[in-house]
Amino acid sequence: MGPYVPAQAAEPIEAGGVRSVKSAERTIAVLEYLSAAKEARTLREVTTDLGLPRASGYALLTTLAQTGWVETDGTGRYRLGIRALRAGESYVERDDVVKRAQPVMDALHDDLGETIHLARLDGAEVVYLATHISRHSLAVVSRPGRRLPCWTTGLGKAILAGRPWEEVDALLPETLEARTVHTITDRPALRAELEEIRRRGHAVDEQESTIGLRCFAVALDFGAAPAEALSCSIPMVRLDPQREEVIVAALRRARDRIVR
Repeated sequence: MGPYVPAQAAEPIEAGGVRSVKSAERTIAVLEYLSAAKEARTLREVTTDLGLPRASGYALLTTLAQTGWVETDGTGRYRLGIRALRAGESYVERDDVVKRAQPVMDALHDDLGETIHLARLDGAEVVYLATHISRHSLAVVSRPGRRLPCWTTGLGKAILAGRPWEEVDALLPETLEARTVHTITDRPALRAELEEIRRRGHAVDEQESTIGLRCFAVALDFGAAPAEALSCSIPMVRLDPQREEVIVAALRRARDRIVR
């Protein structure tokens, strides 16, 4: 895992306003750091990557462990705790877009039998909010809470295509990392791809996130710049041109039901 780069702290507000609280900022930084980690992290790794004093970092992790937000395995390594899961579930359960989309996703899953995803843009990543897994034994699974670079997924590209290129360019990191050999990592090529998505009305992930998988996605436009998208992921071995047309048409109908 590379060095963690915390979000830039808000500028202090002028007299009469409320200034940021350093302890709260550190708590959020630790939770975000552990949520991004693929495995438990040691005290030294946490404090070094976040630039925290060792004593302060230990006290913070101990407090978070005592309250259930962080867990330790007894060997001095830390990971997110059960309360973080409960908070995430609560967020999804109360989200207005998820509530509107769930019955439509149920119907779409019954119709197509393939994996259906709902995701939201968060910075330069898409976060999966809801998933209906394919009935087939060969299926892709992206659980709610999973995060992926937006330019590597059909969901992310569908959302980006609904925004001005200048905004997209500022949102993306300087280097577009690849997840597979098919990932678009060239800015001019990505811009051309987004223009094509706007023209045809849906995005396609051509094995750009997972080899052997094609994903079709449509943005959910509620009148402002889209932040969510709906997708259908299917292994290429089950695809043919006619099946693609059926999937895209079903996604467009589902999008219209959710938005309207």
